[in-house]
Amino acid sequence: MSAKIKPSQGARHARILGVGGYRPTRVVPNEEILRYIDSSDEWIRSRSGIVTRHWAGPDETVAEMSVEAAGKAIADAGLAPEDIGAVIVATVSHFKQTPAVATEIAHRVGAGTPPAFDISAGCAGFTYGLSLAKGMVTDGSAQYVLVIGVERLSDLTDKEDRATAFLFGDGAGAVVVGPSDEPAIGPVIWGSEGDKAETIKQTLPWDVYREGRPDEVRFPAITQEGQAVFRWAVFEMAKVAQQALDAAGVTADQLDAFIPHQANMRIIDSMIKALKLPEHVAVARDIETTGNTSSASIPLAMERLLATGQAKSGDTALVIGFGAGLVFAASVVTLP
Repeated sequence: MSAKIKPSQGARHARILGVGGYRPTRVVPNEEILRYIDSSDEWIRSRSGIVTRHWAGPDETVAEMSVEAAGKAIADAGLAPEDIGAVIVATVSHFKQTPAVATEIAHRVGAGTPPAFDISAGCAGFTYGLSLAKGMVTDGSAQYVLVIGVERLSDLTDKEDRATAFLFGDGAGAVVVGPSDEPAIGPVIWGSEGDKAETIKQTLPWDVYREGRPDEVRFPAITQEGQAVFRWAVFEMAKVAQQALDAAGVTADQLDAFIPHQANMRIIDSMIKALKLPEHVAVARDIETTGNTSSASIPLAMERLLATGQAKSGDTALVIGFGAGLVFAASVVTLP
């Protein structure tokens, strides 16, 4: 007779217990971007909604920004660092293939020896990580999970690319996910459309530099087919957002907040119309002063909504991330 495996025993439900963010000290206005591209402040604002963004300095590394954001999230959750049972880091701008930056972060925040790993899911990375954390808590493999979205996209920005030079910013956002007596992270609606992978991509693979950097080859940067990405985000992501609402059993008028990936203000406005969100719903517009920070954008926007009082603890929010891959993930959550 074969042995019977003992079932996992985790929490019945999971929730976000705390949130923290870190924005680099240096603020970069549109005027600085215009030194490199033929454009105008008015054009950048009308196309993206961005007025300023933060770019990291030499000491504001992916790990350093993450540690700062993580410390705030752990404190906000009312926990000690040693309570953290797992660390998930979503990023596309940690330049070491191995080891995962999550292991360094886990050590530096004082979490002991928890499982720690990085995920690469572009601008949906944080929402992917949130779903993984929920599963770990309810499965019982970790009681408290630290989820971090962090980017130094200034390292992957072509300052002379008129289509993207003004878009990207740096920063880190973190949350702690832990047990809950009631559902507080709804079912995730996620997926990928690999046939559109070329619409957002890194211009060159790292192996170009295996034999030394050729003088004629520029450092890799992120590029995109702007119109194709815009159409996909506007028309397809509103459907995904609605599916997340339906899966959670929540209607648009029951929402208190909407926290989409901060990709473009026009995309945000289009999704609001498609979802028919009522005026009382607080909408995250962190992109105006933070830019597009990819996997860091949702936790940073969440932290700002709460810090400014536009949303409050216990509010019901719809979060959705989407980007390179093309990948997407959306769910309804209770704010910490």
